[in-house]
Amino acid sequence: MLASNGKPFSFDKSEINPSRKKSSIKHTVLDVVIFLLTSLGYILQAIYFQLFGKPTKDIRDDVALVTGGGGGLGRLLAMRLTKLGAKVVVWDINQDGIDETVKIVQSLGGFCKGYKVDISNREEVYKCADQVREEVGEVSLLFNNAGVVSGRALLDTPDHLIERSFNVNIIAHFWTTKAFLPSMLERDHGHIVTIASLAGHVGISKLVDYCSSKFAAVGFDEALRIELEYMGAHGVFTTAICPYFIQATGMFDDVNSRWVPTLNSNDVADKIIDAVRKNEKYAIIPGYLQIMLAIKWIFPWGCNSGFLRRLVPDATPQHAVTPVTTPTGAKLSGDAHPLASGSADNNNTKTSPLLVHRLSTGERVL
Repeated sequence: MLASNGKPFSFDKSEINPSRKKSSIKHTVLDVVIFLLTSLGYILQAIYFQLFGKPTKDIRDDVALVTGGGGGLGRLLAMRLTKLGAKVVVWDINQDGIDETVKIVQSLGGFCKGYKVDISNREEVYKCADQVREEVGEVSLLFNNAGVVSGRALLDTPDHLIERSFNVNIIAHFWTTKAFLPSMLERDHGHIVTIASLAGHVGISKLVDYCSSKFAAVGFDEALRIELEYMGAHGVFTTAICPYFIQATGMFDDVNSRWVPTLNSNDVADKIIDAVRKNEKYAIIPGYLQIMLAIKWIFPWGCNSGFLRRLVPDATPQHAVTPVTTPTGAKLSGDAHPLASGSADNNNTKTSPLLVHRLSTGERVL
């Protein structure tokens, strides 16, 4: 490289300011010491909480919004939230499911209002968020619970279903969070809950699109938490929920799971509410799987692969699928049906039992 005078450029080490260099080293050492002492404090705090329990927060009169609240886990969360005194708002694409959830919650003596919303539609989310603010109030507890799954090998999964998985399972989180986070920051009070999955930490065959979207959901939660801490928003919390397969939710009832039993949906709902009230950062359900996740990066890939392939030999539901015929004469089955991607059924086609299980956007699996 040539200097402005045309001669080869040379760097004179003597030009370095010794005092500045020493100051930089001091700051680095001081920063490391502060980090280590702070980390020790967090470790001691964690041990204390482990021994004596964590304090729980009161959510009475908070407005809690649950996406996918028209059934399954979303409905169970709505019921528990109302018992704790929160005002509940449910979003879903299934109007019948919404009506049923509202009826159940109101029978418990709580406040519940439902809205039919396709959360994959950004404008629809923003519009309904404004409506919720006007009719109910500012949302302080956001449960991003809605999720969909195709349950097919990657090369057998239609493109629109891959897009649907990402639109509902992760992209929608951006829209709902952007809609309600500003008021949480303004009041320095709020909680954003991401119902992710253990599939957000490990890969499973026939769930490539699902696992990918849930990995993104886990990353979304962690990055958002770091950003909130950087902003000094000490009163706004985030929690990532990562459960194993859940029983009796209609999506993966026939999953072939070995060694680890599938989870009772009521137990999962209880653990989620408990984690939120304690401001937990993560909730791995069941808890002992945290150890398996911790050693994932220690063992060779062959060990991990062999374990996962034996743990879940087949994650695809075994329901029989009845083909349906579109107006164009094309035969579709399973998630290839337009309803599986959330479009309205205006064709009077007869759907299979499998499709009925997959219509609600409520979280169903892993």
